[in-house]
Amino acid sequence: MTTLSPTPRSTLTRKKNRAATDRQALYDVLDAALICHLGLVLNGSPVVLPTGYGRDGDTLYFHGSTGSGNLRAAAEGIDVCVTVTLLDGIVYARSLNNHSMNYRCAVVHGTAKLTTSAAEKMHGLKVVTEHLAPGSWEHARAVNDKELAAVAVLSLDLGEASVKIRAGEPGEEPEDEHSDHIWAGVVPVQTTFGAPVPASYVPIGSPLPAHVSRAPGR
Repeated sequence: MTTLSPTPRSTLTRKKNRAATDRQALYDVLDAALICHLGLVLNGSPVVLPTGYGRDGDTLYFHGSTGSGNLRAAAEGIDVCVTVTLLDGIVYARSLNNHSMNYRCAVVHGTAKLTTSAAEKMHGLKVVTEHLAPGSWEHARAVNDKELAAVAVLSLDLGEASVKIRAGEPGEEPEDEHSDHIWAGVVPVQTTFGAPVPASYVPIGSPLPAHVSRAPGR
């Protein structure tokens, strides 16, 4: 299995034992989440934006309006940082200092590139669409020329990335070994999908497409 190749800025400096070293761990985190946070410096100030995305191999795609100053800046060759975090549990310890969270987190550094050809742009849009709303690319109306011209699609190589994971129960200090009256453990956190709600203009009785239903744990 291909391993991650840490660089100075993608090497963990704290809790190095939580680093995942295989590339599949990076894929697993990116594929499980739905929203990333895109960080960049715009006009001298840091900006971090929640953004929809999709992954195809070692390429991450994200998109937005061509009128977005943030995306225009990202497409100009500046360094960006993309983070994705999945919260899996709140960790209750017998000491406040050992309270923590169980999580999976990926951080990607690099230079985003603006897709220039119509074919690559459509491919990026398909990757993002199928990640956020699987099955929609073949079900919904296709993107027309006007819509395509109004959207910018950027790609980011996954070559420089790190993954950090915490799992398991809380730690315990020697001072807490006899604190049996204090509860310790983990409260799991899960993301679930509710029953689909049709738009007001959808005819009553219209069947629910199979791809709209979300399996538990998606």
